[in-house]
Formats: sequence, C-alpha cells, structure tokens
Amino acid sequence: MQLTGKRILVTGGAGLVGSHLAKRLSKSNDVTVVDDLSKGTQDRVPDGVTFVQADMTEENDVAEVITEDLDMVFHFAAYTDTNYAQPRKLFEENSEMTYNILERMHDVDVTNFAFTSSSTVYGEAPMPTPEDYAPLEPISIYGASKLADEGIISTYAHSYGFDVWMYRFANIVGPHQRGNVIPDFIEKLLEDPESLTILGDGRQEKSYLHVEECIDAMCHIVENGEDDLNTYNLGTRTTTSVNAIADIVADVMGLDPEYEYTGGDRGWTGDVPKMRLSIEKLSALGWDPTQSSDEAVRRAAEQLYDELK
Repeated sequence: MQLTGKRILVTGGAGLVGSHLAKRLSKSNDVTVVDDLSKGTQDRVPDGVTFVQADMTEENDVAEVITEDLDMVFHFAAYTDTNYAQPRKLFEENSEMTYNILERMHDVDVTNFAFTSSSTVYGEAPMPTPEDYAPLEPISIYGASKLADEGIISTYAHSYGFDVWMYRFANIVGPHQRGNVIPDFIEKLLEDPESLTILGDGRQEKSYLHVEECIDAMCHIVENGEDDLNTYNLGTRTTTSVNAIADIVADVMGLDPEYEYTGGDRGWTGDVPKMRLSIEKLSALGWDPTQSSDEAVRRAAEQLYDELK
C-alpha cells in the first residue's frame, strides 16, 4: 500500500510515535489525529493535521472518527506504563479500544490497519528474538494486553479480509518523550546534579531505536509488506545498559554524579531486564537502522535536555 493521497486516522496521535508519524504522513496524505489527551498533549499534533479529542473506549467516539471514507487506521492509543497502578484497567481498556476500532472498521468496510505492539509480548526470551519465537509468554500486564490485541487483530486479518501491519517495538526514544528512562534521568539530574537513583542494578540491557527511524521503518513495512498479516520487529542489532544510559545523559549534561541503586536485577515487577529483537526479517524487506542503540540514546538525550533544561 502506497502512503500517498490517502485519508488516514492515527489514534493516540498526540503521543511520541503517533505525533511523529502524523507529521510524516501529512506531507502527502489527509491525516486526522484522535487522542483523549490522558498522556499526550495537543501541542504535539503537527500543523495541517486535523485533531479530534475522543476516547476509543467509547463506541460513539469511535463511530465519529472512523467513517467509510477512510483508507487506513494507525492504532497507537494505549495505556503504556508497564508498572501501571490499575492493571485491570490497563488490560481491559487497551483490549476494548482495539476491539472497538476493528469492529467499527469492519462495519464501514475500512480494512487497512496498522498496530503498535511491543517486545513485551515475548517475555524473557532468547536473544535476538525473532518474530516466529514461541511460546509467547509476557510477564507484565502491559505485555499481556498487547498479546491479547494481537490475537483479535489476527482474527480480523484471517477471517474478515483486513490487511494488517503489526509492529513489535523495542524501546522507542526521542523528543517530547516523558515518563521513560532518559527524560527521567534528565529530570532527576536537573533537580540534583550530584547523585542519580537508578532502578534495579543498572545492568538491565535493551535495544533503543530513535523515533524518526521508527517512523521510517513503519512506513517502509506498510509500503513493502505483502502478506495479509505482516508482523515485524522494530529495533537495533545493539543494546544499551541502564548504566550506559546514565553515563550518556550525564555526559550530555556535563555532569559526573554518583549512582545509587534500588537493587535487584530488574527495575519493577514485569520488567524484562534484557531484550534484543532480531531485525533480520525487516532487513530482508530492505530496511536497516542507521544508528546504533547508543547513538539513538545520545541523540534523544540531547533533544530532551534541550527541552527540559
């Protein structure tokens, strides 16, 4: 599917990845962003993009924004905090949003659907983890909600004639991000430049992909994936430890703080301490990242420090 001259809806489009995708797509498409603003902010929505504040758990709101003249839906709206204080709400509302959107799309015969899943569906899997790894055994409610979403999406692809592009993300980083390790470290060091508290033992090690590269990969998959259900890992072949992130952030800020650790081998219940996805399937489709995990972290740290200082 060529992403030119289309009418496209981006749910969760006031968040990190959604807002960047909306900006990219708006150059040659008619784009509408829908977001309930529970986490994103309207000022992230780029100029030239229609914005609708709506809640995808409400069927009437879904019916308002998903109409028969759409060509495609990118579904990003979700509770994303892996340590969310209301786990039942996270699971139920993530699943409800996805089902509501798919059901409404089927009703109005809109059948092109892209979805942001997560590396957390794999649980603690051997690395690098390929898309066909099984069994999928998530260890967090967030990962379980994404796996449930994948199940209903697969049903619509195989039984209702949908064309689906599903992305299993590594850690996506970039400007305007909040509530994740890089902005968290920057905010802590702005408050206390002498010391930095790190969750776990600092040896957790994961793959980080800059949001601009993430958007490149997503668009490439839509335009080149040929299956009814296209599932791809998005990440880098390298990883960055939490200690290395702290070092990079401190270097960007010109600081040399003492590190203090909360202890244990993971940052929170459900945290996968080591993650690296295989991206060989994506590479075979003709796309590779240009930045290493460390380079993505540094670029994001520089952008976020400029915003927060």
